[in-house]
Amino acid sequence: MRTKKIAVIIGSLRKDSVNRKVAKALIALAPKSLELEIVEIGGLQMFNQDLEETPPTEWTAFRENVKGVDGVLFVTPEYNRSVPAALKNALDVGSRPYGASVWNGKPGAVVSASPGALAGFGANHHLRQSLVFLNVPVMAQPEAYIGNAYSLFDNNGQLINESVSDFLQNFMIAYSEWVGKFTAE
Repeated sequence: MRTKKIAVIIGSLRKDSVNRKVAKALIALAPKSLELEIVEIGGLQMFNQDLEETPPTEWTAFRENVKGVDGVLFVTPEYNRSVPAALKNALDVGSRPYGASVWNGKPGAVVSASPGALAGFGANHHLRQSLVFLNVPVMAQPEAYIGNAYSLFDNNGQLINESVSDFLQNFMIAYSEWVGKFTAE
């Protein structure tokens, strides 16, 4: 069985964000059947249809990166009960030009993390709503909402909560199986 390449898209642009820490933990806990790589979105110019005639090089590079993967894992905070603007912009950039969306048919999963108890529930579901339109088959179960996330990591950014570690490892095993349903061996 070949290793599946997975793009990890982090909604937060902060270098030390809890969502980046969660993403790194997910990468470390993933089964060997997956090769995960963070694809940065902070340098993407805001989507503007007028720029499609000569797309910015950052758009072209981002599209090529995502086009070359077998699946996409989204890790996002919640901003005002929705996804961060940078993440929505990345979805828009990848969905164009019309008819050439890099998201089309790529199996996805969503993890939301927050310092609060609601664990990014609103952002998680708002993102899923957008992914349906983009034809990204999103893993339904297990769902992943990581609340009180700051307390889960040490000063070096290492996950220190064993039950959350076990949950995330099982989440990644389930995601590997999900990706396998949509990709060729």
